[in-house]
Amino acid sequence: RINESLDVSTVLQGVLDSARSLTDAQYGVIATGNKEGDRDDLHSSGFTTLEREKVWSLSDSARLFEILSPSEEPLRVADLTRFVRSRGIPDFNPPVAVRTFVSVPIRHGGVRVGYFYLAEKNGRREFTDEDVEILVMFAAQAALVISNARRYRDEQKARADLETLINTSPVGVVVIDAKTGTVVSRNHEVARLADDLLAPDQTLDDLLQLMTIRRGDGRKVSFEELPIAQVAAEGETVRAEEVTLQVPNGRKMSVLTNVTPIHSQSGDVESLVVTLQDLTPLEDLERLRGELLAIVSHELRTPLAAIKGAATTALDDTSGRDAAEMVQFIRIINEQADYMSSLIKDLLDVARIETGTLQVDAEPEAVIDLVEQARDAFIGGAGGGDVLIDLPPDLARVMADRQRIVQVLGNLLSNAARFSPEASPIRVTADYDGVHLAISVLDRGRGVSPERLPQLFRKFSSLAPMNPADDESGRGWGLAISRGIVEAHGGRIWATSEGEGKGTRVTFTLPVAEEAAIGANRGYTADAAPENAGGRMSVLVVDDDPQTLRNVRDILTKHGFHPCVTGDPGDIPRLLKEHRPALVLLDLVLPGTDGVAVMKDVIADSDLPVIFLSAYGHEEAIARAFDAGADDYVVKPFSPTELTARIRAALRRRMMLRPAVPEKPYVLGDLSIDYVEREVTFGGKPVMVTNVEYRLLAELSTNAGKLMTYGDLLQRVWETWDTHDTRRLRTAVKNIRRKLGEDARSPTYIFNQPGVGYRMGAIK
Repeated sequence: RINESLDVSTVLQGVLDSARSLTDAQYGVIATGNKEGDRDDLHSSGFTTLEREKVWSLSDSARLFEILSPSEEPLRVADLTRFVRSRGIPDFNPPVAVRTFVSVPIRHGGVRVGYFYLAEKNGRREFTDEDVEILVMFAAQAALVISNARRYRDEQKARADLETLINTSPVGVVVIDAKTGTVVSRNHEVARLADDLLAPDQTLDDLLQLMTIRRGDGRKVSFEELPIAQVAAEGETVRAEEVTLQVPNGRKMSVLTNVTPIHSQSGDVESLVVTLQDLTPLEDLERLRGELLAIVSHELRTPLAAIKGAATTALDDTSGRDAAEMVQFIRIINEQADYMSSLIKDLLDVARIETGTLQVDAEPEAVIDLVEQARDAFIGGAGGGDVLIDLPPDLARVMADRQRIVQVLGNLLSNAARFSPEASPIRVTADYDGVHLAISVLDRGRGVSPERLPQLFRKFSSLAPMNPADDESGRGWGLAISRGIVEAHGGRIWATSEGEGKGTRVTFTLPVAEEAAIGANRGYTADAAPENAGGRMSVLVVDDDPQTLRNVRDILTKHGFHPCVTGDPGDIPRLLKEHRPALVLLDLVLPGTDGVAVMKDVIADSDLPVIFLSAYGHEEAIARAFDAGADDYVVKPFSPTELTARIRAALRRRMMLRPAVPEKPYVLGDLSIDYVEREVTFGGKPVMVTNVEYRLLAELSTNAGKLMTYGDLLQRVWETWDTHDTRRLRTAVKNIRRKLGEDARSPTYIFNQPGVGYRMGAIK
């Protein structure tokens, strides 16, 4: 019966019910463990709901399980209460009326995977040697069933993970039966590629029969003549075959194809795994490069022709022109030269943004000054239209490179005017967005359709202007440059529109440079600035590249921080203790390890914000860092302003996450926690606790009397969403109890509800 299911919970419950039935026991519990020896599954049988709650809420359950869990041989006792009290829990009282008890280890492959705990044989009888013998034999069979169910669960999870990975891959993956040529499975990318080629009433199998393939040498072949058929026949692998797929309706697509045969045990080819990488983005890139050359040629040719014409006319001595006419020609030359200079500057900005070398020199600036300067330049340049400045009073200053942000505002104002009717007003507003200030430019123009919004900030993505004679409309890189400048400041930019004809709002953020916030950042970590740092905030930099260490050290020093640098991850514990940094800059790839592991194993207990510095800009690497608890991720190369802005933003976020500090200390018995001084005393003597231990005590004591779950504590103290691994939490509680001289079997201050969480005693 216990083999009927492969669901782990169902199997465990069935095994436990069977064990009770075999021994005629009234109550039963089965506990299984993981590879690290921690309990991961608990099931009960025979208890009412109220009785079960009492069992799970037993104080000092860890010690109780330890007493009742034999290491090798089964345990059988006639009086459970007397036995437990004699083993060091003098106040033990069972939550249900039980007397007799037996426990048997469950082993698989010589390794313990769990225990049976059975109590109170029906009829007030005692468990016999025969009961124990039956349980031992049954445990051997149960272990195999449990192992199979776990293996099935793990395989299902691995399969689900693999399917998710394949389905989210940007490369199409299709499996084809080698004998029939039919599609066995495909991922989402294949479906997308097929949708671009298929007619509405066609299937993927139809596509294989209808499409023709043009190979790299220009030959056109059918599907049967492709290397796929050759692979099926010969068992060879095809790599990087660039082909063009075409269907009778005229649609076509270029793909990079790889074909790998899957062999059976007999050596025959059973199936083929085909990967298809869409080359359309690369073709689009080539097309954009061609368009760029055409745009640049057009843009440069127009002012150059004007300059050439004016200069030629001015040099014509036979015309007899007066001085006023000559001045006009010189003015034309000057204006067109300025326009060419602006165009070349934009091109250089695009190149710097692409290479990550765009530099900004941010200083505290008043938003009103930036907006007014941009408005004056816009109006002075015959921008036309009214610019209404609607800013709230007493706005905080922002960290901004004045020239660059005025350039951004100018681009947004010009863009708003370009796509709006004449005399249509343009509004500039601002509001707070967390630790940033959001500045918006709104127009009442033609608006943008939802599908075009994500394309606005891509290079050369421009909309048709309201005025077709506007010769700047084709440049299409103003918003792309604006995005690069804003992101170099540590902000972001986006556009919203209710649809065509309803106007557009473009918003960008800049870090707040409020001096009070900066001052508060210095104080949010009690010992952030040691004396040898000259009062400056310390930042720990860990990177194995000497050039990066030098550059970051110079940047931090210039911007008022105290850098402590190392290329050896082994130095981190010492540097944390000596310099007490407020933040860590960490390379993703380090000698013998990686930054994520270092953050989890070494830095996590220090409760410091971590910003990764890495040359890897792949989404998977960035997501992995953030999932592990990183505060930010900066891709190399980076500008000094971007790095320092992100550091300040991370510190501000941490400061804002800090709960209000209670003025009144927590006092219970000999224990006192002074939140203002961040000091813990016991019996009037200071207790040396780590930063994590103090935060754990602060969370528990400020919620005294309330049960806090393991997940809540892990999220609040360690700021992690991985709430399954509670080892760090249990270790911290164990260390605190040891320092307070508290017996876990009879706690006074920290109480545990097994499987749920911890609480501290309320102040009476």
